[in-house]
Amino acid sequence: MNAVPVQGAQVVSRVAALLRIIGRNPGGSALAELVRESGLTRPTVHRLLSSLAAEGLLDQDGGSGSWVLGPEILLMGSVASARFPLEDIARPSLRRLAEETGESAFFSIRRGGETVCLLREEGSFPVRSFVLHEGVRFPLGVASAGTAIMAFLPPEEQEELLADWAAHAGSFSAAHTESLVRRNLEATRQAGYSVNPGLVLEGSWGMGAAVFDRRGRPAWAVSLTGIEPRFRQERRAHLGRLLMDEAHRISTLLQGAG
Repeated sequence: MNAVPVQGAQVVSRVAALLRIIGRNPGGSALAELVRESGLTRPTVHRLLSSLAAEGLLDQDGGSGSWVLGPEILLMGSVASARFPLEDIARPSLRRLAEETGESAFFSIRRGGETVCLLREEGSFPVRSFVLHEGVRFPLGVASAGTAIMAFLPPEEQEELLADWAAHAGSFSAAHTESLVRRNLEATRQAGYSVNPGLVLEGSWGMGAAVFDRRGRPAWAVSLTGIEPRFRQERRAHLGRLLMDEAHRISTLLQGAG
C-alpha cells in the first residue's frame, strides 16, 4: 500500500525551508524573495511567517519589512551549542589559520546536500573576500568547503549527487559544470585539500580541507578565502598543509568529544 503524505510533515518541511532561506542573510529577507526561493505561494508564505513570528522564531524589521531570525532561535542555538561545542573546538584552529596566513578562515558543517558556514575568523590582510559569512549555504561540491567534503564521501554518494548535478547545484551549475566538478573532486582527493579558483565569485579564491567524524566520514570543513593574488600556485601547497594540519587537529578533538 502506498504511504499517504502527512499534511503536518509538509508544513514542517515548508517551515524548515523558510528558516533556512532567512538564515542565509543576516540582513533579513523580503517577502518577495522568500516566495521566489521557496516556490510557495505568497499567501502561504505570509501565513507561515506570521505564525513563526507569533512563536518568536522570526521577527520583521520595522524599517525595511524584511524577515529575520527571532529570539527563540537564539535560545535554541544556545542549548544546542552545549551538545556541539564547535566554538571551543574549532575556533582556536581558525585563529591560527587567520594569524599565520592573513586570510579569513571558516568552519562549515555538512547538512544533507549542503554546507553551512558556522564560524568565521577574520585575517589581517586588508583586502578580503566576503563570499562567506556565518549562515551561508552552498550545495555540496560548490565552493572549497563543499568540494573538500564531497571529495571524501563514498563514491556512490558522490555519483548520486552528480547524476542530477544541474538540479543539485542550481544557480551555481553554470560555473561548476559536472565535468569541472569531477576534476576538482579528483584533484582534492589527490592533494588532500580543495581549491576553488574564483568559481563562486570571480577573483575570490578559496581552499578547504575536510574534517572527519568518528565513523571516518567527512562532516565538516575548514577553509580559507581571499583574493586571487593571495592564492598563487607557489603558496597553495603551504596553505594546503596548514589547512590539513588544522583539519586533522579538529577531527581528533571532535572524535573525542562527548
